[in-house]
Amino acid sequence: MTMEANVLIHWKGLRNDEDVQIHLSDRCREIAEEFPETQLYELSIEASHRKIQCHGHVNGKQTRVAAHAQDLPTARQAADLVLDKLHRELRREHDKRIFSRRRRAQRDPSKRILQ
Repeated sequence: MTMEANVLIHWKGLRNDEDVQIHLSDRCREIAEEFPETQLYELSIEASHRKIQCHGHVNGKQTRVAAHAQDLPTARQAADLVLDKLHRELRREHDKRIFSRRRRAQRDPSKRILQ
């Protein structure tokens, strides 16, 4: 049984754009499929001096990642940039967790399984 990630998108000082909302929810769910330990995706999109800024957070089991983008012309561009950054950070955390165990096992011969 897989748990679906929760996606929260907050619009501050902007009208809710349904097409952008659907696009961002789909992208968050795609990332969640790749990283099943993630549980909550939260994006805040707001207007700031005729430009758009976006803050994003991902929480999950042993995972907390944040990113932001500012001074972009559209909400979709700002949110896509934040999701790209979050994806890179999740990949980095995931690889660090997996490969550090492998490196540790390679250095410590007492923990190797003899064949």
